[in-house]
Amino acid sequence: MNTPNNKRRKNSQEKIERAFVHFLQTKEINEISVTDICKEAKLNRSTFYANYLDVYDLAEKIVKKIENDVFMLYQEERETKNNTNDFLKLFRHIKENQIFYKTYFKLNRDKHFIIQQYDTNLSKYMYDDKFIDYHIEFFMAGLNAIVKKWLNNDCKESPEEIDHILKSEYQSKRFPQD
Repeated sequence: MNTPNNKRRKNSQEKIERAFVHFLQTKEINEISVTDICKEAKLNRSTFYANYLDVYDLAEKIVKKIENDVFMLYQEERETKNNTNDFLKLFRHIKENQIFYKTYFKLNRDKHFIIQQYDTNLSKYMYDDKFIDYHIEFFMAGLNAIVKKWLNNDCKESPEEIDHILKSEYQSKRFPQD
């Protein structure tokens, strides 16, 4: 039986996702067919349709999966309500999963990268809560630009170097003392 969490089903989903991601590196989503994906994954179309409605449903599920992975990176911080502003773990995750993040940005062109642990309290302290929404928008756009540029360069710099670049943008700001 093909229950939602069985090993065979997960294996099929992974093959389908890998095939889709492979095609997405050289094609636009509207140029990728279910038939192409199934041939590449060596699976039947019925297996595809048992898991996804169409190519766009597959794309949406991949985006959600990546967003959930990022969300889980900061689960402990959310549970303890202790924001460390540790972007290094994000940058390490991106370097280890470059192809999926490239896919994420290709599928999610006009949206900001979802960072669930953005510290609005720290920003309110640094900016006296004046125009905070503008600061957050600026920060997220800058973070997006850094990550996209790094991915376009095949993550040649280390996660530590990217973390340093991000932090150097905020060196002139006064952070509260621990």
